[in-house]
Amino acid sequence: MFPQKKYYRQRAHSNPIADHCFEYPAHPRHFDWSALFPAQEECESNQYNGPDFVDVGCGYGGLLVELSPTFPDKKALGIEIRVKVCDYVQDRIKALRAQATGKEYNNIACLRGNAMKHLPNFFPKGSLEKMFFLFPDPHFKKQKHKWRIISQQLLSEYAFVLKEEARVYVATDVKDLFEWMTGHLNQHPLFERLKPTEEESDVVAPLLFDSTEEGKKVTRMGGNKYMAIFYRIPDPFGS
Repeated sequence: MFPQKKYYRQRAHSNPIADHCFEYPAHPRHFDWSALFPAQEECESNQYNGPDFVDVGCGYGGLLVELSPTFPDKKALGIEIRVKVCDYVQDRIKALRAQATGKEYNNIACLRGNAMKHLPNFFPKGSLEKMFFLFPDPHFKKQKHKWRIISQQLLSEYAFVLKEEARVYVATDVKDLFEWMTGHLNQHPLFERLKPTEEESDVVAPLLFDSTEEGKKVTRMGGNKYMAIFYRIPDPFGS
C-alpha cells in the first residue's frame, strides 16, 4: 500500500542553518550504504559503493522514481531535511519495491540530512556523477539569501564530491533565483554551462520540470520554468 501525503504533513520550509539532530559519519568509509541500497554487489571495504546521483532537497521523491528505470545500473539518493517528507519518500520506495517483480527501485533511496553541512561526510572526493537542485526554496528575503543551496562556498564542496565531467542540474520557477544560481555557477572556476544543444540532448533534461511535485504544481498554474545544466571541469591546478 502506497503512503498518503496527508499523513506526512510538514511545514514547507526549514532553516538549513539551524542546528538539527542529524546522524552522519565522521568519514565516508564509515557509512554502510547497503542499508539503503539492498542487493548491491559486494565491494572491498575501502571502495566507495554509494550512490552515483544525488537529488538535494528531493521533496516527495518524484525525480528518484523517474531516475530508477531510466538508469537501472546507477544508484540515486535523495537528501531531504524535513523529517516527515523524508519518511514519506522512504515509505514510498518501500511500497514500490514491494510491488516490483524483480529488483526494481532497489537503486534509489532517501536519507534525511543537511547537504549544506555534511556532504563530505558521506561522499569522498570525485564520487558523484550527477547532482540535482530542482525547485529549491528561493528564500526571497535578502537576509535569508545565505540559506540558498547554491553559493560560491557550497559550489566548492559540490565540486569536491563530483567527478570530472559530472553534471549539475538546476531548475526553478523563480527567475531571480535562476539568475542567482546560474550566476554563481558561471562565476565558479570549476563549472561551465552546457551549450543549448547539449542541454536539449541530455536524457535527464525532460525529467527536470515535471518529475517533482513543485514542478507539477507550476505546470498546473501555468507558471514559467527555467533550467540549466552545468558540468564539472577538470581542476586546472591538478588534484
